[in-house]
Amino acid sequence: MLLNILKPKGMTSHDVVDFVRRILEQKPAVAVLGRAAPAKARYGGRRRVGHAGTLDPFATGVLVVGVGREDTKKLSVITKNTEKEYIATLELGKTSSTGDPEGVIKPTITNLAKISFPRLSRVKDVLKEFKGEIEQTPPAYSAIKLKGIPAYKLARRGKSVKLPQRKVRIYELKLLSYEPPFLKIRVVCSAGTYIRSLAEDIGKKLGTGAYLIELERIRVGDFKIENSVPLAKLNPI
Repeated sequence: MLLNILKPKGMTSHDVVDFVRRILEQKPAVAVLGRAAPAKARYGGRRRVGHAGTLDPFATGVLVVGVGREDTKKLSVITKNTEKEYIATLELGKTSSTGDPEGVIKPTITNLAKISFPRLSRVKDVLKEFKGEIEQTPPAYSAIKLKGIPAYKLARRGKSVKLPQRKVRIYELKLLSYEPPFLKIRVVCSAGTYIRSLAEDIGKKLGTGAYLIELERIRVGDFKIENSVPLAKLNPI
């Protein structure tokens, strides 16, 4: 069974997987919107549960969770081959050590009262430059492994983390609102795209610096946010 879970803010993707597993283990089966979990969903004495595409703790939205041997095998395909859609809010004039609200925030502009933020026309022009195939450097605080160790663990230890650039594709990049210093955009992108890196690159191009303050994933392939199930609705039977 593949579940379209609405991940709340403050939980890691692994927290969501553990939550689903605990519910499954309360009873022999669990009803989710009228569907029963697979009876044979155990692996090594535990329920086999996984997720496709990590969402950071500060982010919300669609998290595809697989239950059972066959459906958890599908997760890697979803992670690697499925386009995703996001609503992202950037704050200009500041940067973050992690690219998001959880890092050390530093102003790139010392006197915001006297600064003139880019005009709307300039913002639109810059966004156009990021459509199509682009190269981006994944953030140091990411799950990408270096010699078997996740990059974020190395970064937390104070190690220098340099990840190679990768090619990703931005199918759509739409300006939703611009009220300086805040910029809200909608992004449709290929798998493997880091919205934190995109936000930082947009900030560099605008000359202000930027980091991601809010992120909502509204679609993973055919899994849409309007059909997502809040964790509170996963009720044991």
